[in-house]
Amino acid sequence: MAVTKTLTKATPSEKSSKAQTWNLEMTYENDSKGDATYYKSEFSYRAIAADGDFTAAAKGTFNLAALTAMCPTSLWDDVFASQVDSVITNPIVPPVPDTAFEVPSS
Repeated sequence: MAVTKTLTKATPSEKSSKAQTWNLEMTYENDSKGDATYYKSEFSYRAIAADGDFTAAAKGTFNLAALTAMCPTSLWDDVFASQVDSVITNPIVPPVPDTAFEVPSS
């Protein structure tokens, strides 16, 4: 299972020219579009400096690695693996109704 993780959005909220919060969005993709095993999921997280998620600083000082490090990717990895398992690997197969079944007379 080849999983690709892409940080797709990072929106800072600033105070005194320093980012105080970051709203982050990441897309996970399993395999390639068109493959039978393809699956996509999007996650979001609000990182807050006051909660210790990062140190407030000018938004321009945050690179891709720093923004990605704020994301709870280990949690998202587990959730995504579970989603792929329940949708792709081991999907729930609903029971098939037997419309030809006749009610017994006794």
